[in-house]
Amino acid sequence: MLHHPLRVEWPTVAVIFGTTATWMLATWAAGQFGWWPMLLLASLCVTLHSSCQHEVLHGHPTRNRLLNEALIFPALGLFFPFRRFRVLHLKHHNDPHLTDPYEDPETNYMASVDWDRLPAPVQWLRQANNTLLGRLIIGPLIAVPGFWLAEAKVVLGRDTRIRRAWMLHAIGMAMALGWAMVVCGLSFSTYLFAVAYPGFALLGLRTFLEHRAEAAVPHRTCIIEDRSGLFGLLFLNNNLHLVHHKLPKAPWYELPRIYGMAKEHYLALNGGYMFPSYWHMAWRYLLRSKAPLPHPFLGERSP
Repeated sequence: MLHHPLRVEWPTVAVIFGTTATWMLATWAAGQFGWWPMLLLASLCVTLHSSCQHEVLHGHPTRNRLLNEALIFPALGLFFPFRRFRVLHLKHHNDPHLTDPYEDPETNYMASVDWDRLPAPVQWLRQANNTLLGRLIIGPLIAVPGFWLAEAKVVLGRDTRIRRAWMLHAIGMAMALGWAMVVCGLSFSTYLFAVAYPGFALLGLRTFLEHRAEAAVPHRTCIIEDRSGLFGLLFLNNNLHLVHHKLPKAPWYELPRIYGMAKEHYLALNGGYMFPSYWHMAWRYLLRSKAPLPHPFLGERSP
């Protein structure tokens, strides 16, 4: 049973402010003093900031949606408008449609008819991206342009909410880049390739095995225990992904307790789709494709 929700979830507020402050200090130290290892710390802050955005889109840390959005408004990661992330991610939470190539906006599976139409070099790139090493290296090169091209089509439509999301994102990008470039003295290319790109790429470690194509809906969602707690903090316990999907309103700091109280239940529910750590996952899939990209049982469906 969940604890009574706080009006303000102070642990989440602390993480958001701590992440932003650390990012500011790291970029400033790198730009002003040439402490380039600080760029690695800044990129980790980008990853954690994305995890904070994920908390916010699920209604944390306060009951005021605009206040929550203001807390994570600067677009440290550059690539994705928060409001579009919110809309698409909440659509992803329709569990019966998980991994559906036409219904799940976060899946990497494709309908077999669409896969067969891809040129061989594109198929090769997507297969490389279906290994963990590939996901960490070229994942953003595949995900970001594909997302932008899809968004360019809808931005030109009549939906003012989508245009507003991108306008707000442009302001958030200006805030982040203004600090990094004007105040700290970093070049745009340095920030893009040494901070934003690796920060987003590291998210691929979390998302790589989150879902698989299975006929039983609960079997589609993974649990990675991460007993060290390092990645659990970086991903705000979203590694306990089945628990999050079942209780999306539970704050990140409650998930380990909830899982610990009913571990056998959750592992029975998802058919034992669990890894003890990210190291176990990397050992198995660093150079090995996790699954065929054509969806195994939705390949012939029309969109």
